Amino acid sequence: MSPNGKASPLIYKVNGTARHYHLEEHPIASNPYHNPKDMVEASVCHVKDLENGQMREVDLGCGKALLIKENGEFHAVGHKCPHYGAPLVKGVLSRGRVRCPWHGACFNISTGDIEDFPGLDSLPRFQVKIEKEKVYIRASKQALQTQRRTKMMAKCISLSNYNLSSTNVLIIGAGAAGLLCAETLRQEGFSDRIVMCTMDRHLPYDRPKLSKSMDSHPEQIALRPKEFFRSYDIEVLTEMQVAAVDVKNKIAVFKDGFKMEYNKLLIATGNTPKALSCKGKEVENVFNIRTPEDANRVVKLATSKNVVIVGASFLGMEVAAYLTERAHSVSVVELEEVPFKKFFGERVGRAVMKMFESNRVKFYMQTEVSELREQEGKLKEVVLKSGKVLRADVCVVGIGAVPATGFLKQSGINIDSKGFIVVNKMMQTNIPGVFAAGDAVTFPLALRNNKKVNVPHWQMAHMHGRVAALNMLAHGVELSTVPYLWTAMFGKSIRYAGHGEGFDDVVIQGDLDELKFVAFYTKSDEVVAVASMNYDPIVSKVAEVLAAGRTIRKRDVETGDMSWLTGKGS
Repeated sequence: MSPNGKASPLIYKVNGTARHYHLEEHPIASNPYHNPKDMVEASVCHVKDLENGQMREVDLGCGKALLIKENGEFHAVGHKCPHYGAPLVKGVLSRGRVRCPWHGACFNISTGDIEDFPGLDSLPRFQVKIEKEKVYIRASKQALQTQRRTKMMAKCISLSNYNLSSTNVLIIGAGAAGLLCAETLRQEGFSDRIVMCTMDRHLPYDRPKLSKSMDSHPEQIALRPKEFFRSYDIEVLTEMQVAAVDVKNKIAVFKDGFKMEYNKLLIATGNTPKALSCKGKEVENVFNIRTPEDANRVVKLATSKNVVIVGASFLGMEVAAYLTERAHSVSVVELEEVPFKKFFGERVGRAVMKMFESNRVKFYMQTEVSELREQEGKLKEVVLKSGKVLRADVCVVGIGAVPATGFLKQSGINIDSKGFIVVNKMMQTNIPGVFAAGDAVTFPLALRNNKKVNVPHWQMAHMHGRVAALNMLAHGVELSTVPYLWTAMFGKSIRYAGHGEGFDDVVIQGDLDELKFVAFYTKSDEVVAVASMNYDPIVSKVAEVLAAGRTIRKRDVETGDMSWLTGKGS
């Protein structure tokens, strides 16, 4: 049994060695499909049909593949991004990889392996042969149907006389960073015990969906099914909170008194939403969206009722957009004069605000909440500092978050003045064997001359978790990625790449009123970030240019001539 009384079938003793992993026993297979009946072969085009640097979706009769020609060679992989199914043919081909047009995940065209995120799975890779000037693809029918490939992983080598209270790797937090760390260790052949613990009651799930698709059930948004964790011996202790870490003796102390020894530690605890501090803050039906249950409850309570959202943050605005068709009224209260002003700039913020207003959302800007009033214990009204009183049956608070690192205060792990864990490019803290990843860290961003930044986004958490795992195995890998994020509202997405903090100008191409635009964020004469709406795959193209280490000058984007984007990325 696990310490909290739940069945924990995967308990193994640790042998204490720092690098106990067996790559040779678990070769990473490039093609797991061997059944001849499962194979299909088809001629898909003539060799001259594709130029170098071109991609084409081709049909093999029982499914499609993505055919790519680069440097005179043909490659064939799955045609859909395994994250949310984006058509990769609309993505960006550069430097031996294809980048998803929607959310920026990158896949190696030779192996199909995922090299940047979001998402967990790689693409299936198919055999290509040329006969009599024709291009043939041989593929597994199963792979053509699933369009995804989970990398081969090691399992834990069962050792007798197991010890419940010690593990080789302990991962605190079960978000994207924690899961990527565990999966990467297994993909690299690590065969010792891995324990993840989370305060949540669920296995790792797709947290960005909580505000974008609020009535999703936990099973629908699970990142991996239960069987996956069993199959690869990744133990997850749910509803378990770490209260302190003793780095000298390598022990994590849980809130219920249980102690666990570790050899390597990853801290990926994310952040904690800020609560309102006004009068009446303990009234019922006031929510921070933190779990699927929170999101589901808000949808239920909001149906045909009055909703007030405090904070025009990504979470606040996504919730507002989701609830407009369900609620009687939706109001947003925000301190700034326009939503997203610090992030997207005033002009883009205004265009987004107009889109919301045309969907019946009311804004109360440059004010804050002074009181929440109740009737029979439940929320009735939200009183603003401006004196305005809003009818409210449910209130969602999205006023930012703080890193969940309070339990580390006495640990000796280096934490900055804002509570972020300080790590280097290998995701290492100042304590040997202790790594940190995700929303709770500040790290050097290569893109901005190694400036220490906090980037609390889904894609970045994935990359952090992977880099941390590789460095637990002493691979010496440094973090090098372009931040990429998206927000979805009223069926439209804004995509964003780079790090625009401190931008001093915004160059806009396209039409803000039509919501078809690209915005370049500049600092002095350099483009540091880009955002777009209805302009794919421009953000993925810019991300590739930045990932290649090229500088984009302000003058390049001011003219409206986009030729600098093409031909130089490969």
